[in-house]
Amino acid sequence: MKSFTISKNDSGQRLDKFISKAVPALPKSLMYKYIRTKRIKINSKRGDISTKLIEGDIVDMYINDEFFAPSDEHYDFLSASKKLDIVYEDENILLLDKKVGLLSHPDETEYNDTLITRVKRYLYEKGDYDPKDEHSFTPALVNRIDRNTGGIVIAAKNAESLRILNQKLKDRELEKYYLCVIHGKLKKKCGTLTGWLIKDENKNKVKVFDKQMPNSKEIRTKYSVISERDSLSLVEVELLTGRTHQIRAHFSSIGHPLLGDGKYGTNALNKALGYKKQFLYSYRLKFAFTTDSGILDYLNGKSFSVEDVWFKNEFLNGTLTNPSK
Repeated sequence: MKSFTISKNDSGQRLDKFISKAVPALPKSLMYKYIRTKRIKINSKRGDISTKLIEGDIVDMYINDEFFAPSDEHYDFLSASKKLDIVYEDENILLLDKKVGLLSHPDETEYNDTLITRVKRYLYEKGDYDPKDEHSFTPALVNRIDRNTGGIVIAAKNAESLRILNQKLKDRELEKYYLCVIHGKLKKKCGTLTGWLIKDENKNKVKVFDKQMPNSKEIRTKYSVISERDSLSLVEVELLTGRTHQIRAHFSSIGHPLLGDGKYGTNALNKALGYKKQFLYSYRLKFAFTTDSGILDYLNGKSFSVEDVWFKNEFLNGTLTNPSK
């Protein structure tokens, strides 16, 4: 038997969601059975799968000890790099400048050194996060950026901030701005591109059409040309919709692929110029809340930027160097 006292970070969850995180070794079929047969109780009373937990609740689990994982004093995230580029930090969130080449989350190629493992190490060593004190919460990234793209990523330090920001992201109450370099010069120096996007899950690639197609999703990409040099343009982009590879695929679909983009770009053009790294950076984020934002209300209207975008100044002063060397 083991008891769990619901903390602030655990509150607001359904009972079954909490158990799945707190006791991952317990099969779901047994979990549902134990809830039904009152071997798992809330405040000494029978609970339902969908019961929402609140801070201070006691969840008693009368189940075999084998399902409770032993305390592990070694944490994999401690082998992550200490390097972390922090744009902003307060008691609830971190804004991080993720560099090109760094994964946001572990995958089959890299497990230990990713942005989220670096965040966990930073907060652990700072004393803001200790896995032993948490039943179900772990610091998490609100948004993610592809490995080959750099820019601002939000990390939530507590469950309430994570829940709020996940909803804000879904409701498009976070404004994201990108800088990119594209091939060619646009006739209109500012405007909004519209189209319809279909994703091929197997190939992890999308295609953009100028009219609605079966299973397609509408995309809108607002842009403004900042500067032009020779056959290239430096462009600021605001995502009015947030689809997979939207910027890269949208500009490619109108004949202006991103410089260095091997997936949607023109290899012959990239090769001729000697660039292999795609010129795309999520450089500015604005909190534009239009609904209740709870403990994060103080962020509303605030904007944060990355000043050191690796290609911006070089483009503007004409000294762009080959990033593949």
